[in-house]
Amino acid sequence: MWLLKDGGENQVVVLAARYECKPGTSEQVQAALMEMKSLVQKESGCLLYLVNRSLENPDVFLLFEQYENEQALEAHAETDYFQRLVKETILPLLAKRDRELYRPL
Repeated sequence: MWLLKDGGENQVVVLAARYECKPGTSEQVQAALMEMKSLVQKESGCLLYLVNRSLENPDVFLLFEQYENEQALEAHAETDYFQRLVKETILPLLAKRDRELYRPL
C-alpha cells in the first residue's frame, strides 16, 4: 500500500487524510468513521487516531493517524474492519479523498 523510501521502517509514521463527502452522505460517513475509530484505537500499533469534522464545511473530515511504524500502518489497512468500513462503506460516499504520509520531527 505505502512505499516509504526514507529507510525508516521502524520509525513512527503519520497519515493525514482529508475526506470530502458527496452531498447528503456526511452523516453516514461520520457514523462509519466513529465505528472505525473505536476499532482502530485497540490496534497495538496505533498511537493516535483522530477524526475531525470541518467547522466551515460539514461535508469535510480530516483524519490524523499515527502508527508505531510502517508495518503497523500496513497491518491496519489489512484488517477486516478497514475493508468493510473504509473501502466498502466510506469510499463510495466520497467525492474526493486526499492522503499524505509524514514523519514526526
